[in-house]
Amino acid sequence: MKLFACGDVVPGCDAAFAEPTEELLLLRVGAHAAEAHGVPEVSPELLGAVRARIRTASPA
Repeated sequence: MKLFACGDVVPGCDAAFAEPTEELLLLRVGAHAAEAHGVPEVSPELLGAVRARIRTASPA
């Protein structure tokens, strides 16, 4: 499971995401960036910042 907390990139945002793959996670984060933060297109720099902060959940 891949995990991402938007507040790790955008201070004050409490949105958090969990998806089985990085691809699905990035799709959700991109939609959130557009809807919540008015970012219509994710720049390479923003994508890099998000990818650097994606965590993998340990199996239970």
